[in-house]
Amino acid sequence: MFLVVRHRAIELTTDRAIENVINNKVKDKFDTIINKNDVTIVIPTLNEETAIGLVIESLLDEEYFNILIVDGYSDDLTLNIAKQYGVEIIYQHGKGKTGAIKTAIEHVKTKYIVIIDGDFTYNATDINVFLNHLNNYDEIIGARKYGRDNIKKLNRFGNWIINKIFNLLMGTNLSDVCSGLYALRTEFARELVLETQGFDVEIEIASQAAINGNITEVPINYGKRLGIQKLQPFRDGIIILTSIIKIARIYNPLVFYSIFGLMSLIPTFLILLWVMLEWFNGIWHSGIALVGVMFALLSFQAFTIGTISMQQKRMEKRILKKLRNYIDKN
Repeated sequence: MFLVVRHRAIELTTDRAIENVINNKVKDKFDTIINKNDVTIVIPTLNEETAIGLVIESLLDEEYFNILIVDGYSDDLTLNIAKQYGVEIIYQHGKGKTGAIKTAIEHVKTKYIVIIDGDFTYNATDINVFLNHLNNYDEIIGARKYGRDNIKKLNRFGNWIINKIFNLLMGTNLSDVCSGLYALRTEFARELVLETQGFDVEIEIASQAAINGNITEVPINYGKRLGIQKLQPFRDGIIILTSIIKIARIYNPLVFYSIFGLMSLIPTFLILLWVMLEWFNGIWHSGIALVGVMFALLSFQAFTIGTISMQQKRMEKRILKKLRNYIDKN
């Protein structure tokens, strides 16, 4: 009888232990979800009177009360409408969207930042998905998966090219680096070096997050834009592509210079092959052969610079990691 009772007690104890483990795991899971009061929603604005009220209302409906309007000196009713909701409003310094984001980072006091366009194309409810992952990443991009028909075909094609080139040069696998809805850790945001001026600021931020391998994306909705579109596909597309190349040279030099070196090998091979074939026929082109050798040297130098640059970057990352660990311990 005693053994039966004892056996039953062991079973109950084991059941309770298992139940406690499960409850703790569930509790830990929910503890990782960020509190909405720890997030500041930043809305860069410039003449968004048509949509700004709807954007703010949708955020308040989702109980995001830390809302910061960073205005680029609108000359319409944008600020008059925003003031009706009692949100914080500041004027940006610097040019373009980059200036607005820099200004926002200087004023944000919460642990996390979510940046959302003020044209009502993005859904406030999608921000809730970001909260599950913000503890683990420097940046989370809202990838426009649903409602892509609201993006013009030309813009979708340009987006596809930009993403492919970005992934190639930065070693990532992202699908929407130009999204206007993304979340940042404020600590990471304050370390950003932003030198662009326009819509390429998203590329610059994503590049610096990608270097640390601390970037991811979540699927979101995309709606029809209200108001006048400010992005000009051809002009801004070229600017963004140029920025990607410049940024890759700075933040991922090995890949950049390796691609440059490989591209230099193509004319090297073609020129020297042609010179060799001509030489077999008894004709020697010394000047053209010299051009081929110059391309070969250029390719070699590109690989060398890329390798040295990458070693320096790795050393820099190790030093920064040690500094962070030291600061955390002390």
